[in-house]
Amino acid sequence: MTNKVHADSASALEGLLFDGMTIMSGGFGLTGNPENLIQGLKAAGVRDLTVVSNNCGADGFGLWELLNNGQIRKMVSSYIGENKLFADLYLSGALELELNPQGTLAERIRAGGAGIPAFFTKTGVGTVVAEGKEVREFDGERYVMERWLRADLSIVKAWKGDPEGNLVFRKTARNFNPVMAAAGKVCVAEVEELAPVGALDPDAVHTPGIYVDRIIQGRDYQKRVEFRTTRPRPAAMAGEGA
Repeated sequence: MTNKVHADSASALEGLLFDGMTIMSGGFGLTGNPENLIQGLKAAGVRDLTVVSNNCGADGFGLWELLNNGQIRKMVSSYIGENKLFADLYLSGALELELNPQGTLAERIRAGGAGIPAFFTKTGVGTVVAEGKEVREFDGERYVMERWLRADLSIVKAWKGDPEGNLVFRKTARNFNPVMAAAGKVCVAEVEELAPVGALDPDAVHTPGIYVDRIIQGRDYQKRVEFRTTRPRPAAMAGEGA
């Protein structure tokens, strides 16, 4: 049996990287990001990347580091959010962006892993999302055709894993990780806990090891938390000034 366990991100990524490649990176906001493997990509210096990810990290965190380092040419995402660098680079024309409705992005990735080259969805019909795409009518409703997404490499982060590559995700940190694991030609996973073979309950495994080619035990996770920012309602503010 091939040994999938590697000592660190540099070892796990060795021989897989080339300029101009497409990479899928799990995560949603600050949750479920493959932090160690992103650092490995940064250290490797691979460039001209197309990155498929819900967003591009946050200021100073996650994929933002690759963006700030000039390694990303194009993002395929559903959210720009609070990432000022992402917005500035896109608006200046320095970064290509393929913006997708979030559910469409998830389904395009799932389709890539399932071997489904295209599918139809009502999302985006009659909007800029449908521009340049085939639109058909089914049962009196119009649907836009979307193409699958696949990658040269998927990097994902799980809560637990074993040497065979079986993965268990924790709560919302599951997000895009399982579908991305299936949609990459090669999948490298990092886990918080590397359990012995047989220690994971088979019924609890979210991603079977057949989808995972290499695995590392990560470290130094930041566990950042997003905070809700609010402001008083206009009526309340007016009342205070009365």
